[in-house]
Amino acid sequence: MDAKVFDMKDIDIAWCPGCGNFPILKTLKRTLAELQIKPTDVVLVSGIGQAAKIPHYFKTNVFNGLHGRALPAATAIKAANPALTVIAESGDGDMYGEGGNHFIHTIRRNPNITNIVHDNMVYGLTKGQASPTSQKGFVTPVQVSGVFLEPFNPLAVAIALNASFVARAFAGDMERTADILKQAIEHKGYALVDIFQPCVTFNRLNSIQWFKEHTYNLEDHDPSDRQKAFEKATETEKLPLGVFYKSPQKPSFEENVGIYEEKQTPLYERYLDKKELGNLLETFKIQL
Repeated sequence: MDAKVFDMKDIDIAWCPGCGNFPILKTLKRTLAELQIKPTDVVLVSGIGQAAKIPHYFKTNVFNGLHGRALPAATAIKAANPALTVIAESGDGDMYGEGGNHFIHTIRRNPNITNIVHDNMVYGLTKGQASPTSQKGFVTPVQVSGVFLEPFNPLAVAIALNASFVARAFAGDMERTADILKQAIEHKGYALVDIFQPCVTFNRLNSIQWFKEHTYNLEDHDPSDRQKAFEKATETEKLPLGVFYKSPQKPSFEENVGIYEEKQTPLYERYLDKKELGNLLETFKIQL
């Protein structure tokens, strides 16, 4: 399948020239095409932010929701139609800041979705304040004396919660990023892929060159070793890239919730008895 099947025609892409979102967009299109997944079988779900605009530049199904709320919608979409490939896409601020609580509990629920986070260590849409992953000392128009908070470590949190699949990539290495995305999409269960990407306008510290100098590729690493994966996730001098952890196979949210035990018919195709629904809603009325 040609990746061009996912191209939107005659659109204005609202990212700065040189933005790390461009290679992520291109790599994801290529990955889906190589996996032979049709545009009609994909749903991209996002919140708010520059990274969250990526579904607008895809010719596929899209749900663009509230700031930090991509994961609950993605979980529901997958439960309503398990045949879909559901990908939740947003930035580090949206997923780990406003959406931090959803991030934690989505890992616990283990829906069969892929969660791609564009991690540029800054809020780009709102013009440059620190994000949850910004490094200590990072100076912004808001944090004028530099960030003093401990950076949020999404990989360590995910591994601590026994997430189903945990990986990190770099937008500047499209080949390895494509390989990691393939593994994540084909994995059964919740899959986190945190992708380092430069913000060329509002983060001049974490540039393409900085990422090249401060990262390395995991080699000879056993992703089934949870303790070793956690150790790798907490390294700070140089940041590892690759698949950190794959948990032993466990039931997904769709399997655990019990809606497909007796019927395999997806929820969206099932008959809605409006009378029964009305009776149910009546039980929630408050008697004054």
